[in-house]
Amino acid sequence: MKNVVQIHRKLAPELIALIEDRYNILRHVNYSQPIGRRALAQNLGIGERVVRAQVEFLKNAGFLEFSSLGMTITADGEKLLRDSEGYINELHGLDMLEAELANKLGVKQVIIISGDSEADTTVKRELGRAVVNILGQYLTEEMVIAVSGGSTMAQVAEVTSFSASKTTVVPARGGLGEQVEYQANIIAAVMAAKLGGTYRLLHIPDGMSEEALDVILANDANANTVIEMIKHANILIHGIGRALDMAMRRSCDAPIADEIVRRGAVGEALGYYCTLEGKCVYVTSSVGLRLDDLADIGLVIAVAGGRKKAEAIIAVTSAGGQDVLVIDEAAAKAIKAII
Repeated sequence: MKNVVQIHRKLAPELIALIEDRYNILRHVNYSQPIGRRALAQNLGIGERVVRAQVEFLKNAGFLEFSSLGMTITADGEKLLRDSEGYINELHGLDMLEAELANKLGVKQVIIISGDSEADTTVKRELGRAVVNILGQYLTEEMVIAVSGGSTMAQVAEVTSFSASKTTVVPARGGLGEQVEYQANIIAAVMAAKLGGTYRLLHIPDGMSEEALDVILANDANANTVIEMIKHANILIHGIGRALDMAMRRSCDAPIADEIVRRGAVGEALGYYCTLEGKCVYVTSSVGLRLDDLADIGLVIAVAGGRKKAEAIIAVTSAGGQDVLVIDEAAAKAIKAII
């Protein structure tokens, strides 16, 4: 594949941009189908005339189909999309960057998805699909999966596409006061439904006092059972957030949010706020998994995207405990520029 890319660069560099355009069109149609040309052009940020010419080629080649509802991708188009990933990764130098970041961040494996999830919504879905692919490699029957909340994690649940009927999915920690579809409980339920498995929910919000938590746990046997399942999860999948953003999502009082920033926190995961060097400087009061529990979990997968999260990703991975990091190209290049 490396030789093919080098030949294209030398003999037909104009083809590379064309290939990328057609690849991006297939990817957008795959996740947004059925979709019209105008909507596709708006999503891609290119002219409708350019889109019309490219989709006509892809239709004639048998990769797209047109109907009154819009364009859809064919089975051949889906196969071409999968087969093109290696070429696109090599074109962007992602394989080498994956190895470099894994070494510098101290993570066993880094997977980079081409593109920028901040600018292209399909990239966030690709992040989710990459996580699901890893999950499929490791998941066996009767495992427990713990999941955190967040918009990227919601995509992970949504694109889960295989069956594991004896699997149980649980939220990794107590809930946040955020959009319902991004809450860990909802994500656990959606993923379990996709897997054909079961789920257990934890109805204890973040931010409660230690005294209030003690009262709840002393009187709620179900909560204690779920917490034990979380602590003994086989696989953890979690997102990574920017410290100040997460403090706001958790509705922290302004003085607490200011203190988190003053202490140098730039990243957050599982309620732990970390500095760029990986030092934990603040912890949200909650139940569920803690950073020091990660060593006992068989597989820990972290997923995040966008250049704005570069420092947060460095902070959380520096804190340790991550096995696999799934990020997009924009985040990867921003991380490289920092470290």
